[in-house]
Amino acid sequence: MAASNGMRKRRTWLRLAFWIVLLFLSGCMLRRFEHNQVYHPSRILDATGRELGRECQDVYFTSSDGVRLNGWFYPADASSPRGRYVVLICHGNGGNISHRLDLYETLLRAEFNVFAFDYRGYGRSEGQPGEEGTYRDAQAAHAWLREKGFEGKNIIAYGESLGGAVAAELCLREPTGGLILQSTFTSLPDIGSELYPWLPVRWLSTIRYDTCRKLSQITVPVLILHSRDDGLIRFSHAERNFRHANEPKLFQEIQGGHNDPLTNPASFMEGIESFMKLVENRANTGA
Repeated sequence: MAASNGMRKRRTWLRLAFWIVLLFLSGCMLRRFEHNQVYHPSRILDATGRELGRECQDVYFTSSDGVRLNGWFYPADASSPRGRYVVLICHGNGGNISHRLDLYETLLRAEFNVFAFDYRGYGRSEGQPGEEGTYRDAQAAHAWLREKGFEGKNIIAYGESLGGAVAAELCLREPTGGLILQSTFTSLPDIGSELYPWLPVRWLSTIRYDTCRKLSQITVPVLILHSRDDGLIRFSHAERNFRHANEPKLFQEIQGGHNDPLTNPASFMEGIESFMKLVENRANTGA
């Protein structure tokens, strides 16, 4: 009888161990699936940055946790009336800095300095991407600009798609002069539940990128750029982000698909110019 009880206990423990291992492996697979859906880095640069015919400084800097990062700095013309301003670009979840040359060119024509950097795991930046890592990387890019002489109030955080959540977090962690959100979702669980309605995304998600929540805490001027033709991130995400943003704020509807914000450069630049009036008025009043 004692031997029989011992066998039953052993089988019970074996079954328990089996389910623990199965749950652990399932959790690992889910985390891997989530990570692969969020981050799509490319290690290969398709450009040098000098294709625009402008000075381009290829720079390296280090994050607070020791990851070596790469970026491109484009100085504005010496006579630029906006020479004190720099647009810090936090790009989306795919590719790398070599895939946004048209955006850099447009902002340079608007007479800004431009600094684009790659998150860890993208392009020539070391490491592997992750939510907190991308936040630290943006802070490191911000620190590089401060060391170069830019005041925090003259750094405009520009976030493209997923980069919008990164730029928003930067505005909470560091002094900035304004925030631009282009084609940005409200949160990753929100967009995930739309793309995968058959999965309990909100319950399973560990990567949040909660742009909407951050906006309610941000006090610098905010510009939201979004297209009704965006087939990936619905226009309603932009509308909800705008509702949660504090004044002063501006909404500019642009045209084109998710990856084509410059389909109509005139509407894009109309938003940028109107936004800069908000930034400059705030600076002039000392608010």
